Amino acid sequence: MQRSRFCFTAAFRDLFMLKSGRNMKGVIVGMAVATVGFGLIMANLLPNPTLGAIAPEAHANPVGLHLLLGGLLFGIGMVAAGGCTSGSLYRMGEGYAASWVAFAGILGGLGVASHTWNWWWRTYIRSAPIIWFPREVGYGGAILVTLAGLLGGYLLVLWIESGAPVAAADFPKPVTPRGFAASVGELYAAVFRRGWSAITGGLLLGILNVFLYTAHMPWRIVGEYARWANALLSQVGLGPGTLLGTDQLSGCALRTGGGVLTHGLLLNVGLFGGSLISALLAHEFKPRFSRNRLRYAQSLGGGLLMGYGAGLGMGCTVGAFFSAIPSLALNGWVFGLALAAGAYLGTRLLRYLP
Repeated sequence: MQRSRFCFTAAFRDLFMLKSGRNMKGVIVGMAVATVGFGLIMANLLPNPTLGAIAPEAHANPVGLHLLLGGLLFGIGMVAAGGCTSGSLYRMGEGYAASWVAFAGILGGLGVASHTWNWWWRTYIRSAPIIWFPREVGYGGAILVTLAGLLGGYLLVLWIESGAPVAAADFPKPVTPRGFAASVGELYAAVFRRGWSAITGGLLLGILNVFLYTAHMPWRIVGEYARWANALLSQVGLGPGTLLGTDQLSGCALRTGGGVLTHGLLLNVGLFGGSLISALLAHEFKPRFSRNRLRYAQSLGGGLLMGYGAGLGMGCTVGAFFSAIPSLALNGWVFGLALAAGAYLGTRLLRYLP
């Protein structure tokens, strides 16, 4: 993510503000790769999907008003904060102080979402349908439908880009080196110093996501964040108590309790550590503090919206979108459309901020 500047927030925001699909193309490529890999894994875990069950750990969750509102709030929040949950985490590794503030806001928003969760569960979520495509058309049909949707999205991005006044190069082409030492130096620079294309980043993230699923589960972030937030609230006597129905949901449903060493902890710490190492190797790490104090209020507010939206949507740009669409579930598409609407509103609101 750090080397390719892979950013879900920029994927949506830049389409609306700059008519640039650099990041969105990488997102779509990553999901396409994961769709094929996830389909093969799920077919192995659950050979007959028509019996009513859902493949273990697939990010298939109820579709309803909560999902639309969660995606909308998350989309507005990520644009205001300048990064989503994963983007804020890797920018924390680069030294951005505002991303640390956004992270605090995300935890706060998840804490609030936990306290309102039971109302949402009783009112909407428990009666909302889970639409998992393999139940309807089998794995082959579900994969084809999902890939067709992603191809349509890619063509839409190309169409939006066609209206841009200037197409910027993804990154400058290197000069061909002469001599063995220069060639080795060029190879090192290509991997650790120069930026990668967003499609390269998306492709690698899609492959890594498939490996994550073979190990235990698809990529997810905010379920672990929620566990941290609720543990902190419990320390001051403000824990949310029992969260109804969360044991019936997969993906990034709100969580409480659990052990210290978890898959989610290692994934999130690893993402932060990988970004820090990458930034150090590329000489891009630097403590960055905004001179405009309103920037921190904006980051905190955006983080709160993201946290609450992720709690309702049972995931963020990663768990409820990047891993949900390859899970062959409708909720990923609904959350993605709500994200787009929220990001559009967020870009409009940015015009009124100093």
